[in-house]
Amino acid sequence: MTTKRDYYQVLGVDRNADTQQIKARYRKLALKYHPDRNPGNKEAEERFKEAAEAYEVLRDPEKRRIYDQYGHEGLQGSGFSGFRGFDDIFSSFSDIFEDFFGFGSSRSRASARRGADLRYDLTISFMEAAFGVEKEIEVEKAHTCPSCEGSACEPGTSPESCRYCGGTGHISRSQGFFSIRSTCPQCRGRGTVIRHPCRQCQGTGQVLQKKKVSVKMPAGVDTGSRLRLTGEGEAGPYGGPPGDLYIYVNVEPHEFFQRDNNDIVCQVPISFVQAALGDTIEVPTLNGNKKLKIPKGTQPGDIFRFEGEGIPSLRGYGRGDQIIQVVVKTPTNLNKKQERLLREFAAIESAKLTTRIKKMFNS
Repeated sequence: MTTKRDYYQVLGVDRNADTQQIKARYRKLALKYHPDRNPGNKEAEERFKEAAEAYEVLRDPEKRRIYDQYGHEGLQGSGFSGFRGFDDIFSSFSDIFEDFFGFGSSRSRASARRGADLRYDLTISFMEAAFGVEKEIEVEKAHTCPSCEGSACEPGTSPESCRYCGGTGHISRSQGFFSIRSTCPQCRGRGTVIRHPCRQCQGTGQVLQKKKVSVKMPAGVDTGSRLRLTGEGEAGPYGGPPGDLYIYVNVEPHEFFQRDNNDIVCQVPISFVQAALGDTIEVPTLNGNKKLKIPKGTQPGDIFRFEGEGIPSLRGYGRGDQIIQVVVKTPTNLNKKQERLLREFAAIESAKLTTRIKKMFNS
């Protein structure tokens, strides 16, 4: 009969080593002696099995206590008889293998889930939407618990294999010629149960925390635009990847400008005299005032255009136009001189109109 080596000697750790030191040392040995890295090497295979068995005992507080007091014989009396093969190793240590080799048991993959996506509604001004802006927002979301590092176990303890399903995460029942497989109701498919849940996170592996996030809004966003910040959602349970944060944009209305796709529309009031005689006026734009020439005889509702003075395209090229609609204001509160002049003007216009009508009927 082969004499087993001392488990502490196998892992190369001191007898007072804590759980993290034991786990770190085992990871190094598992990486060094893994069969995929040592094909056909029987010695490496045995060292790999030996390290896995030592880790299974020393990571478990109860098994470690029995081993420290009674040695290998004490463990045999408690029902632990080492590993029967690689299936047992992969079943018990899928978390270690997945960290290093990118794979694990199907139960481990099922436990590590992607974190939830989050939504944040952000309101910005019209000008911020036109030129782009960087905002700092605060989001409350689930983070990996700093105490248990997401394991959901009280520090110094670890999950135990589910006795109900034997650590497989499922149970099978025979019904006639068929075998029905279902998720284990005890461990809910994880294959492990937590006897000592972390007190800080109440055994969830996560805690709620507020985080400040910087959001860069590109020029040209509009109400209904959506930005995705990859990885800024909630942390994934049991080491899964985080979700995403979606920013939904709402743009406040402007007192002067209105938006039509990438064009901006505005109404500019002019006087009756300006419309009749023409003038040059200053019109507000996104980049300051710009001169607009009003030609003689301009009619109410006439449209003018400043090319390239609109909203930048989100696609990164070009800008829309600024569309200006003139509104001719009717004069009010006229003094006597203004009324007299307007009446004279009206009499002249009326005479011109009468002459034009007569010509139409006599022709």
